[in-house]
Amino acid sequence: MTRPGKTSRGPATRVEHGRVIASHGRHYLVTPDDGGASIQCFPRGKRSEMAVGDRVAFERQSADQGVIVDILPRRNLLFRSDQFKSKLFASNLDQMVIMLATEPWFSEDLLGRSLVAAEVSEITPLIVLNKADLPDALDTARERLAPYAALGYAVVEVSVKTRPDEAREAIGARLEHKASLLLGQSGMGKSTLVNLLVPGAEVATREISAALNSGRHTTTFTRLYAFGDSGALIDSPGFQEFGLHHLTEGMLERAFPEFRPRLGQCRFYNCHHLHEPGCAVLEAVESGEIAASRHALYAQLVHESSQIVR
Repeated sequence: MTRPGKTSRGPATRVEHGRVIASHGRHYLVTPDDGGASIQCFPRGKRSEMAVGDRVAFERQSADQGVIVDILPRRNLLFRSDQFKSKLFASNLDQMVIMLATEPWFSEDLLGRSLVAAEVSEITPLIVLNKADLPDALDTARERLAPYAALGYAVVEVSVKTRPDEAREAIGARLEHKASLLLGQSGMGKSTLVNLLVPGAEVATREISAALNSGRHTTTFTRLYAFGDSGALIDSPGFQEFGLHHLTEGMLERAFPEFRPRLGQCRFYNCHHLHEPGCAVLEAVESGEIAASRHALYAQLVHESSQIVR
């Protein structure tokens, strides 16, 4: 019997664990670890923004809604930032698949920035060159990518539309048992690749959009698709800029693999590798051992890092 002035309390709400598979604003779609249907969740209070791929603890409020009460520890978090804000891509990643094409002309600046972000987060990059069936453009694209292959980055050539079976075989095996983020500019063939690798992806995306009540076009938000037995493919919207203002100078110098053997060999221990005399990195640029374009990207990123509003 309840004493006067007291309210009876039901049993404590059970805390469950799951993974964020899509987000829109402060609305998140979470798939429970027990294999049940995905539910729409909202963060409790002013909890930090979550990323697709985050593992979270949540409490059910109804059959199809819940409240996120905690973000479980992340292995990594990939995001881009400018002077004022950041945009989360995804978390707990093993691999970054960077989608390029022989045409339209791909941005080497975006490619370089994507590789830097992958290096900093210790995520393995995979460069996919699509539309390899266009011979006139293929040689130019190969020439542009040769310096990256020489640095040890894997490059896979495919023709998703004209040779889909070969593309599925070439890329699918590299996604098994891994959480992979698919990045790229618009027009590179990302959506075609997702539909090839994930049967029913278009239907699943429409269902996700409806579940989040987003009303947004299906290419404007990041979402996760289960891949194979234990893999995951996270598709992100196409973008034209990749700000890395949040990276420090120390992070940046170690994110260029061609710089790393030369770090510690400069005349000054606090060398910025920009214009200092006796800089081992600058000497390698002068001799052609380090591409001038790669050093120019480093210098630009260092400049951007100094501009961030903290």
